Formats: sequence, structure tokens, C-alpha cells
Amino acid sequence: MTPGEHTRAVHHRTAEPLLQRPLTPPVHRSTTFAFSSAQEMAEVFAGAPGWSYSRTDNPTAVGFARAVADLEGAEAGDAQSSGTAAATAVLLALTEAGSHVVAPREVYGGTWALLVHQLARFGVTTTFADYADPEAVRAALTPRTALVWAEVLSNPTMAVADLPALAVTAHEAGLPLVVDATFASPAMCRPLEHGADLVVHSATKYLGGHSDATGGVVVGGAELVARVRRVRVDTGAALAPDEAALMLRGLHTLPLRVARQCATALEVARALEAHPAVERVDHPGLASHRDHAVAVRLLDEGRYGAVLMVTPRGGREAGLAMVDRLQLVARATSLGGTASKAVHIATTTHRQLSPEARAAGGIGESSVRLSVGLEDPADLVADLVRALDGL
Repeated sequence: MTPGEHTRAVHHRTAEPLLQRPLTPPVHRSTTFAFSSAQEMAEVFAGAPGWSYSRTDNPTAVGFARAVADLEGAEAGDAQSSGTAAATAVLLALTEAGSHVVAPREVYGGTWALLVHQLARFGVTTTFADYADPEAVRAALTPRTALVWAEVLSNPTMAVADLPALAVTAHEAGLPLVVDATFASPAMCRPLEHGADLVVHSATKYLGGHSDATGGVVVGGAELVARVRRVRVDTGAALAPDEAALMLRGLHTLPLRVARQCATALEVARALEAHPAVERVDHPGLASHRDHAVAVRLLDEGRYGAVLMVTPRGGREAGLAMVDRLQLVARATSLGGTASKAVHIATTTHRQLSPEARAAGGIGESSVRLSVGLEDPADLVADLVRALDGL
């Protein structure tokens, strides 16, 4: 008996099982997976290897997380729907009501908002310490401290965390060190090699690398990552398979892209530092940067980051005018993509902070964050110098 047209439309023939390995991993867009028996289904739901539902785990997303774990030298990894989702999962996994967190004074604004606006509602308190002073970090610890949070490179001042020293401080107190490595990527620094216990990435940036996919990932030891995964499953912050596939593609060229972007950024930073309209350039590859010595010791040789903060003379209006005069560099947020981008910091990424708070973090009212892409260095310098001339 021939099945009806509706049955045939749903249950059609598929290609033969693959005998040859595809060079590009397949994208598993299915939300759910069928089992050969009720017993097999029960075993997978009880924890046996297998796939049941993509909110729990999807093969493409798991493949991406494992690839990042390999790049970082980690035992395990878990993919998340965004970098903020990854940070949320880690903080929820490691804290409870009444916990305390130590974080850098220059912490990323999204993490600051998560700690101050969300976790604080559940009794989690945070001390934002000056990470340039190791004793300030140690003094911030309390009996309720649950973790020490750090960033390899801060946004946007590019302060460099002394990860080995922070790891000693955290571990002496019996605490995990969690490091946001978004601004570095494993092509510049692998925090686990320096004592970190968990590493967080907004994969939207350098890992994906093409400004066309949003995601996050957490890597580290299997036990800690399993706790983070449990939060991700319960909160539903699953990475979509198409996003995971785009990020897997991005990983293939990560070291090539990052090496070029870092070299170009240093060339741009040196050119802008010499411009008379510029008060200050913050980039750890410059000898003038506060943390240059730490950067030389911590970061892969010659790769000091592809972001710099330019502070022109003349106050807020000068910063806005500089951004408006750019012709090649895009007026856009985010970083790590192939195209260079610029934002006026005080009115965009750090607008939620008061002028006093921005100043305490080293951000001027005129400061502009520049994320360097893959364009020719001479073209970028010409565009930026043209924007600065006449300020």
C-alpha cells in the first residue's frame, strides 16, 4: 500500500549514510532527534551519550564548544547563545544568595550591569577593585566571596590583567579565577595556562570573526563546565546550530586574522599617538601603556590586541566630531570582525556610567574605541588622521 501524500511529504527518503568525511562539519538544524527504541530514549534522557533536544545539546553547537576547548587547552566547553549568556551562566553556577564577587574596576559594561542590576537583586554583592594593585584584589576578598572575575584585556582602556598573580590570590583563598578572554581570543592568550579555572568568550567577536553570528562559549575543567552547562540548559540559552556553524568557520582563520589585526592596530596606535590632536592612545603594545610590561610577559609575541582607545583633545564634542569625520572606518559597535569600527564611548558602550565612573576607569569624555579589522594599515591611518585633522 502506497502511503498518502501527507505521509510521503513528511517521511521521505534521505541520502545514503556518509562514507566519506566532509571537510566542513554538517549543520544539524533539527530541534529534536528520533530513537530506535523506547529503551534507548530512556537511556539518553538519563545521561547516556546521544542527542534528544537541541535546547539541551545540539551536535553542531557541541562541536563548536569542543573546538574552542581544544584551542584553549581546556578539558571541556559549553556553547551559549551570546557572550552575556555565557557570563550569566558562569555567575549563576558559582554564586548563591549572599555570595560576593570580586571584579575589576574596568569590567565590561554588560558584566557590570549583570552584577549590579540583576544578581544584586538576589543578594549577590560585588567589589570592583583596582586590578593594577594586587593588594587591592586581596583586600577585596571576604568570607562570602565565591569567585574572582578578570578580563585579559579590559574594554576599552585595554588594561592587561596579571593573570598568574590573580590566580595565586584566588587559589590561596580557595576560589576559582574566571577570565573573560573576549578581547584576546586563544590566538593571543590562553588563560588556563596562567592559572585560570574558567574562560568566557563572546564568540560574536574574534572567534566568529565576520560580524554575522552571535554566540558565547565557556571552557575549563569538566566539573566546572558541567555546572555551567546545567544553568544553560535550565535557562534556555542554547546556541543555534547555524550560528555555531558560522563560528566554526571563523575558527579556521582565527590565528591568521588576529595576527594581522594586532599588527595593524599597533601600527595605527603608533601613528595616532604622534598626532597633535590626540591627548592619549591606550594600547598595550605601546611603551607608554601602563601595562605594557605585563602584556609583553602574558600575550603571544607581537599580538597585543586589535582594539585601541583614542582620546582626542577638546572634550566630548571632539570625540563625536572625530567619529563623524571617518569615511572608511564604520560607525558601529562590537569588535573582532573583518571591518574596522569606531564608537564614541561615553554616548554608546559606557553611557550607563556617570562621568565620574568613566573617569575612574580611565575613559575620557572624548574617548573613541577603535576596533581594527583587515583593511590595509595605510588606508586606516589616512582615514583616522583625516578625521583628527582640524579638531
